[in-house]
Amino acid sequence: MKFDEFKIGQVFQTKSLKLTKEDIMRFAGEFDPQYMHLDEEKANQGRFNGIIASGIQTLAISFKLWIEEGLYGDDVIAGTQMNNIKFVKPVYPEDELHIIVEVIDKKSTKNDSGILTVSLTTFNEKEEKVFEGELSVLINR
Repeated sequence: MKFDEFKIGQVFQTKSLKLTKEDIMRFAGEFDPQYMHLDEEKANQGRFNGIIASGIQTLAISFKLWIEEGLYGDDVIAGTQMNNIKFVKPVYPEDELHIIVEVIDKKSTKNDSGILTVSLTTFNEKEEKVFEGELSVLINR
């Protein structure tokens, strides 16, 4: 969709993605090597009572699921910023995540594009909010 086709207040829901313990540990091993993501014994004794996904992984999955909806298509030029990032609740192995996306702002630019801002709210299979944040992109009109 082009910039002009998006309307403030539009809401979209993505497909779901289930995280395995292996997914969590593989990501953390490369990008966030902390015990709560990698050391099952130590994580079981911690405040979350087990391995949890990295917040950065939750953010990346949220972004991935939104992009895979294909609404930006080839009209997106580049991401411009992310704001109000909140890791609300831990994500555990076998959690199944989906995202509700709402168009919250549009700003025209001087050329043939605009800045589109969406709110991403990520839920697990119990409909518990686990993540929220705002993503702005430069997109063709």
